Amino acid sequence: MPAYPLMFTFRDAVSGNGFLAGITLSGRALMIPEEDQKWWIYGVRPGAIAETGETPQEAYLRFRNTYKNVLFDIASESADYEAFKAEVERFYSQPDGEEELCWTLAVETLRSGSLVPEPPFESLPKEPPENRPSSIAVMRLDIAQRFTASDNVPDTYAVASVA
Repeated sequence: MPAYPLMFTFRDAVSGNGFLAGITLSGRALMIPEEDQKWWIYGVRPGAIAETGETPQEAYLRFRNTYKNVLFDIASESADYEAFKAEVERFYSQPDGEEELCWTLAVETLRSGSLVPEPPFESLPKEPPENRPSSIAVMRLDIAQRFTASDNVPDTYAVASVA
């Protein structure tokens, strides 16, 4: 079965107990059609999320919402910003080792030409993973800061490609 290594960037503003935080995640996931005729997306970084859908798009949207709900849960359980930041960073720093290996193998399969992306993956942007490292940034937003429109970051996603 084909496995598509995805890279994505999400930016969220999350209200917590006495704080407002901005989280920017550049992550990794693996999208796979399973025998149950559904598409599954498995988080690699962060590794604690998996979702399913009838289509790749539905699975991706559910994955996105599940990630956001994890942030909301962390915020509701955190006494303050420092506890929230520490827990979000801990959550991110626990990759799924098995899925990380599968993700790397999927990148190598794409690079070798053994897998030619099919719809809808053939029309997604392609980027070398080396140019888009995974990372997380948690910033406090409610302290006097100047905000500008250039602070906005749209959700993005791409399929890993040749370097």
